[in-house]
Amino acid sequence: MKKLFGYDPAITTIRTELLAGFTTFLTMSYILAVNPSMFSLLDGMSAGAVFTATALAAIIGSLAMALLAKMPFGLAPGMGLNAFFVYTVCLGMGYSWQFALTAVFIEGLIFIAMTLTNLREAIVNAIPATLRNAIGAGIGLFIAFIGLQNAGIIANNDATLVSLGDITSDNVLLALIGLIITGVLVVKNVRGGMLIGILATTVIGIPMGITDYNGVVSMPHSISDIFCKFEWNNIFTLDMVVVVFTFLFIDMFDTIGTLVGVCTKVNIIGPDGRIPRIKQAFMADSIATTVGACLGTSTTTTYIESASGVAQGGRTGLTAFAVALCFAISLFFSPIFLAIPSAATASVLVIVGLFMMSPIKNIDLDDYAESIPAFITMIMMPFAYSISDGILLGMISYVVLNVLCGNFGRITPTMYIIAVMFILKYIFI
Repeated sequence: MKKLFGYDPAITTIRTELLAGFTTFLTMSYILAVNPSMFSLLDGMSAGAVFTATALAAIIGSLAMALLAKMPFGLAPGMGLNAFFVYTVCLGMGYSWQFALTAVFIEGLIFIAMTLTNLREAIVNAIPATLRNAIGAGIGLFIAFIGLQNAGIIANNDATLVSLGDITSDNVLLALIGLIITGVLVVKNVRGGMLIGILATTVIGIPMGITDYNGVVSMPHSISDIFCKFEWNNIFTLDMVVVVFTFLFIDMFDTIGTLVGVCTKVNIIGPDGRIPRIKQAFMADSIATTVGACLGTSTTTTYIESASGVAQGGRTGLTAFAVALCFAISLFFSPIFLAIPSAATASVLVIVGLFMMSPIKNIDLDDYAESIPAFITMIMMPFAYSISDGILLGMISYVVLNVLCGNFGRITPTMYIIAVMFILKYIFI
């Protein structure tokens, strides 16, 4: 167990790791419902085939994380990246889904090369400690916002962008009930409290007509129509370069944000301030993206929802293995899995958001050259609805502010290069 997954009975138990993996799976499993509905807008991509491809990509990615990095993170096709795939590349730019899959495949190969040359690791190690703490807190705000939005507690408002949703609606009431149940279990320090909260909320949703039960078992759909369907005739076009770079950019900093944020929260940090085995974690992410493109789905990335399992006690690759196992089971029991409503997982995302806020204590709020960039990092993640934008704007502001204030010793040469690249990204892309 230690050789395979890095399992250490001195810091965790098998039961805790498996329970953490199951909790992570439930909080990220919405992708199995979202991806098929989104990709089915494209001719030739059936919902059944995309469902299978999504699950297989999650299985392979999570197994790679478990065996290579031995870290407690689940992987699956990423939200935001799938929207860029469907709505921007295919429906907006007019390219085929085969073109977009080719871009994802090329992105994965570039990531593998970047990982082998330690470029991604160098970028992570260049991030100042203050921003690392801010990234974790910002991600907490972001995933809490996602949970509130998914449940309808926070709704769209054309005048103010967002506002309080209809709290008398059944879906919002169920989410609030789930938040209360899960909150009580967490306050009472009940082992597996968040998982119990999800399941209890799902059951309560049955008489309310929210939990939609449609059977038990179904066989996986074939992916033959979307497997390795690449389009090579446009790979040297400017649009392909832009699409690949955008996929690359979003995925890299979403993954960096997730790893830095969650590892900082649970103190999986070496004495030199670096994250151990981060190169292997990046390689698992790179392999998952490349294989996912072959299977027929968008960029596969490390999920911030892994924080729910880490908060449940997951510390080793055994947690990621449990995530992979749950996705494998879901291939055959998709009707049961799809019955879990978003209102049932919303409470976990909100509470995990609270857990992720604790690194704020490590930020010197009185040192404004540090705290202003940290604050920008935190607030821009939920406001821009993007982990990567929060990191980018935070790092740009950190370099600019400290240069103007003469604090040159705080900035590494790598930080200067990164800041210039980020500024050019906003100007030209």
